[in-house]
Amino acid sequence: MKSFLEWFKASTKVKRWILLIICGIILTCYGIAKILVSEEITFFELGKTITIFVMGFILIVLSVVFIQKRTLEIIIEANNISTEEGKKAQSNIKSLIFNRKVYEEGPKVVIMGGGQGLSNMIQGFKKYTNNITAIVNMADYSSSLGSSAPFKDIKDAIISMSKNDIEMESLINLNFKNEKLKGLNFGDLYLVAMNEIHNNMAEAILNSTETLNISGKVIPITLDETTVCVDLEDGTTIKEKDKIPEAISGKLQKINRIYVTPSNAKPSPGVVEAIEDADIIIIAPGGLYTNVLPNLLVRNISKAIKASQATKYYVSNIMTEPGKTEEYTLSEYLRVIKEHVGDGIIDYCLADTGEVIPEYIRKYNKEGSDVVDIDSKKLNEYNVKVIQRNMSCVRDGKIMHNPDIVATTIIEMICNDLKFHDMQNDTEYLLLKSVLKEQKKLQQQEKGLIQVTKNKLGIKEKIKESNKISKFKDKYKERVKSIQNTDAKILENRKIAEQIEKTKQSKSTENTNIPKRRNNKGKNK
Repeated sequence: MKSFLEWFKASTKVKRWILLIICGIILTCYGIAKILVSEEITFFELGKTITIFVMGFILIVLSVVFIQKRTLEIIIEANNISTEEGKKAQSNIKSLIFNRKVYEEGPKVVIMGGGQGLSNMIQGFKKYTNNITAIVNMADYSSSLGSSAPFKDIKDAIISMSKNDIEMESLINLNFKNEKLKGLNFGDLYLVAMNEIHNNMAEAILNSTETLNISGKVIPITLDETTVCVDLEDGTTIKEKDKIPEAISGKLQKINRIYVTPSNAKPSPGVVEAIEDADIIIIAPGGLYTNVLPNLLVRNISKAIKASQATKYYVSNIMTEPGKTEEYTLSEYLRVIKEHVGDGIIDYCLADTGEVIPEYIRKYNKEGSDVVDIDSKKLNEYNVKVIQRNMSCVRDGKIMHNPDIVATTIIEMICNDLKFHDMQNDTEYLLLKSVLKEQKKLQQQEKGLIQVTKNKLGIKEKIKESNKISKFKDKYKERVKSIQNTDAKILENRKIAEQIEKTKQSKSTENTNIPKRRNNKGKNK
């Protein structure tokens, strides 16, 4: 009885259609009764009665259709256990509806990259679909054998795809304290053991995701041992991506081109197939020369992306990389990608125009990093539609993309496309629309909490609508300049204080030496 009454709660949105059915039945019955009891009826009254009957019948039909649609939405919400509403819906209607995994019918998403950017994107998209394939860059992994570096991106992707990522992280990143196992990591041991069983790293990782009950797949871009090489403007060649920043900063030279050796490295089994079958392809933010291009330069990968019918997105970096992409604008990122793999890789580029307090930028500036400027005039040259959104956030002192906002932006575009093709009643559309609505509600709540926190801290910022200009270049120009001047004055005062201290020490040394000379003279006399 309790489960039955759940249908009449405001959150189910069913009562309105039940009320309309009752109204339709009343109107239909009235029309039939009017004809039956009337001995004589005029043409006008007949027309009026038929109209009432038809209106009642239409209300009944429409109400039944919308109740069925709402029932399907409730099933989808019940399967979406990643949200609080989904958890409640699942517990409320289990006794009424057979629980099918509609979630599996979400869009097929391929996310390419490495590092924090890849795992960040997975975090956002796993709320909309289970059909995620993470293609992970493992270039230069052979140079790091003996440490946990070879599997780091693989492990991060597995953690991000997990339904309980906190529990999974504690398991995968567990470092044993037992004396016999000290220094060993569970995640590394597990992947090595799976490789021993299957004798193939791609199969080992795929089976690992199934064994650990992960929603989605993780595949390395290639199983061949590859090395990232760059040629500088002066002709110098640097091998291994970890050596690139130091070498460039020492030579003060820019990167001319990047390539992967061996050039005939084959994609892992399942990579090309996943790209061909995808609905959405995401090139995750990350190192342009260390994570983005090494994936695209593996044989047949860029060709498969160009041939794929999927919509292709590139999520641009928020900050430049010291020693790699210093002073690069957004058009420079697109230029480098085009020069290495040609056109057709990107349909849409997501660029950030968010509001981040400049104080967080200070440490990035000290390391030689700055905000990627959106140079709108030059972007027209690259046949890419640029979508500008407030997508940045600060976590643990680091500026990064808000995965929920990135995923919401892309999924909203997919929903609009489905709606344009008149697919509003499609299961995929209903699923995405339902979760999208919930996520937007959560984002609004989060935005409100951030504003309350700012008000408590006394941080007042006037957000002006500009033409989507970079967040710091103009808006915070004076503030950044003030911070830089303050830092310069602190450094100058420190130098003056050191000079005064040195002067004091030299004077005290002179004062201690002078009396000794006088005493000596006195003794001689």
